Amino acid sequence: MMDFGLNIANFIFYVFHTGLILFNLLGWLHPKLRKLNLFSLLVTFGSWFLLGLWKGWGYCFLTDWHYQVLRSLGERDMPSSYIAFLVEKLTGWLPEAKLVDALTIGLAVLALLCSLWVNFKRSK
Repeated sequence: MMDFGLNIANFIFYVFHTGLILFNLLGWLHPKLRKLNLFSLLVTFGSWFLLGLWKGWGYCFLTDWHYQVLRSLGERDMPSSYIAFLVEKLTGWLPEAKLVDALTIGLAVLALLCSLWVNFKRSK
């Protein structure tokens, strides 16, 4: 019975966490979602940098929680990056950590800049 609950939690984490990543990257495109997108990006950066002061740079509480579930299900040797984990699960290829980190932070900063732009630009 416990495995059933863990499997449900695992599924929910896959869907929610992956959806959140996509929303962070692209949510600024939809006018009605722009404020929520900016808030979500600020929470993400807050986790990476503020919580990261105590837990290590790039700390994500969702990754931490999901990895706890996965370890309980027997998963081992997971990369520190959830993005690398997803790439490996989807393709079988584990990308180099520095590449994943660079792309993750680069795309997240770009999404934040786009979100700031669309949320605070002055209409002409």
